[in-house]
Amino acid sequence: MPYTIDLIAAARPNFMKVAPLYNALAALPDALRPRLVHTGQHYDRNMSDAFFSDLGLPDPHAHLGVGGGTHAEQTGRVMIEYEKLCMRERPDCTIVVGDVNSTLACAIAAAKLHIRVAHLEAGLRSGDRSMPEEINRIVTDSIADVLWTPSPDGDENLAREGVPAERICRVGNIMMDALEMSRARFEARQYARQLGLAAGGYGVVTLHRPSNVDDPAQLRVLADMLRESARSLPLVFPVHPRTHKCLVEFGLWETLKQPGITLLEPAGYIEFMSLLSTSAVAITDSGGLQEETTYLGIPCLTLRENTERPITVTEGTNRLMRPGEVPHAIRLIHERRWPQGRTPQLWDGRTAGRVVADLLRRAPTW
Repeated sequence: MPYTIDLIAAARPNFMKVAPLYNALAALPDALRPRLVHTGQHYDRNMSDAFFSDLGLPDPHAHLGVGGGTHAEQTGRVMIEYEKLCMRERPDCTIVVGDVNSTLACAIAAAKLHIRVAHLEAGLRSGDRSMPEEINRIVTDSIADVLWTPSPDGDENLAREGVPAERICRVGNIMMDALEMSRARFEARQYARQLGLAAGGYGVVTLHRPSNVDDPAQLRVLADMLRESARSLPLVFPVHPRTHKCLVEFGLWETLKQPGITLLEPAGYIEFMSLLSTSAVAITDSGGLQEETTYLGIPCLTLRENTERPITVTEGTNRLMRPGEVPHAIRLIHERRWPQGRTPQLWDGRTAGRVVADLLRRAPTW
């Protein structure tokens, strides 16, 4: 009888991490039966359904239809709906990925029903508990039975927090599996050329974190920075729904409509990776983008005071930035004076296979 494995998908980074793992699990139907569970945390089509299509995922086994709301509302609704699903169709294991509200909610719901919980991308810490994601990471790791880490710092953080070594397994970075799985498609897409941009002649912008976009003063600083930066390098900005709402509400949307800034609706994975892969630089507050740029060797300017992915700074191309430092950094990149970096160990496109091997090793004892 195959083990039933629930894979929780909720937000853009989740979909990318789930896709290669779903394929690896589905390749062993006699041993494993994966079920995709879409919580509905991202309910804009370009932020969810399009990613399923881009990544070749089947329709979800279940769609919880949670939608937006405050952190407590969203977390609570996911817990309620996922508990109902587990009580109707109990899995042998629930795999949660990343650090969004659905990660925490499904981990709690499963753990309370005595269902094994595995956390993919475990052990990452920013040290900043003002970030909702940091709370999600800490609590999820504290109740997970299996912790799959992407890098040595993840192992070290968990050991420092008292997690037994037998629950930890370093498997590498699943995001690179998704990237390699889709590389031929996004390279063929040539989205930048469609927008009239030359390869290596533009930057990509993503902004969505509440600390950056929900505060009018901070968002105005970022808008000013983008306008100044665009004078020396064209920028492409696929605008997250949350960011678009705040830009309009704070009267900043029209100020970004200037030569050198291309404003787009949220892009699907293939389109976005096509843009990113031929860009000169990424300006972002995203976690996943710090990893993708490190793997691709593209400079990344992260508009945050800290990062839960320090290996992208110590080994990769990522640097933490204040908005006022970005224009100078762009000049350094243009002059080819940016550190090249290197690819961290086990970021090789084969993480899903290591996850499945560890799962099969542990499952008979469950």
